[in-house]
Parts: sequence; structure tokens; C-alpha cells
Amino acid sequence: MKKLFLILIFMTNQILANTENQSSQVAYLAGGCYWGLEELIRQIPGVLHTKVGFSGGHIKNVSYKEVTRGDTGHAESIKIEFNSKEITYKDLLLNFFKMHNPTTINQQGNDKGTQYRSAIFYTNEDQKNLAYQAINLVDKSKEWVNPVITEVVAFSNFYPANEDHQKYILKNPDGYSCHFVRKFDFTK
Repeated sequence: MKKLFLILIFMTNQILANTENQSSQVAYLAGGCYWGLEELIRQIPGVLHTKVGFSGGHIKNVSYKEVTRGDTGHAESIKIEFNSKEITYKDLLLNFFKMHNPTTINQQGNDKGTQYRSAIFYTNEDQKNLAYQAINLVDKSKEWVNPVITEVVAFSNFYPANEDHQKYILKNPDGYSCHFVRKFDFTK
């Protein structure tokens, strides 16, 4: 009887843990050099974890050196784990559109090349639809003079960057970043 009781407690705890984990979601975003973008994103309430790396290319297990050549198809991107009870995917995207210029082709600040493009790598149809809704909202607001050209593409891969690139700005406060949060209101 005691063994059965312990099993029931264990199973109940597992169900509760699984229910709590359902509010944890993952997003993959690219918006120029990942150092500065990661620093801003990780400070958003509801963001649980961030990891910088590379998405969207055609080479497996790609390295930073390979990506900097600009011919791998990868974008410097961020894997973002977030609590959807604290911030929705759409609100995460609206923050993203305030942190980088989604209207420039393959460029953020001084960084130029396809690896610095703006992209949303969706993992399911809901994320895809929400991405287009967010873009539509941003375009309608006219906060950016030009239309958003952010790619919305199906997620295919993510290869983490070296550890010295993770949380780079936190480790190197004087490090280069062309990202900052604009005081835009996309809801007007």
C-alpha cells in the first residue's frame, strides 16, 4: 500500500511538472549580430533562457568562422525559451521588431551580409500565423518608414555558437552592439 501511494505521488508530480512545462515555448529569431540582440532579449520579462547560434543554412554543425564567409545560408540567430504565461509569442516578436531594423536587407548597423538578415524561424503553423500578424501590425503602425522585410521561414536547424559567444555583452559590457530598444508603439 505504501509503495502504491509513493507511485501515485510520483505520477502526480510528473503530471504537474509536465503541465508547468507546457507554458515553456521556444522561438528562433535572427536580427543582425546576435551579441547585442541576445542581451536585449534575455532582459524581457518571461524570457527564461537564450542561446546564440546559427539557423537556416545548408551546412550541418556550422562554425562561426564558416558563417562569417556569408555563403552557408545561415543567419546569426537566437534560441529563446520563454514562458508563454508571462509573454506571448506575438509580444516577443513585437519586442524583437523594436530591437533591430527589420526593413534593411542583410544588414544591421555596420554588419552586412546574409548572416545578418532579419528572420523568424517558426516551429509550427501557429508561430507562422502569429509572425505574419506581428509583421502586419508593425507595417500598419508606420513606426518604421519602410515595410518589414523579415523572412518568415520554417525552422530547420540551430547550431549553438561557441561558449565565448554566449551572453557576450554580459561578459564584455563594452562589446560592440548595434541594437537598442526603440520607443515604438505598434498598436496605434
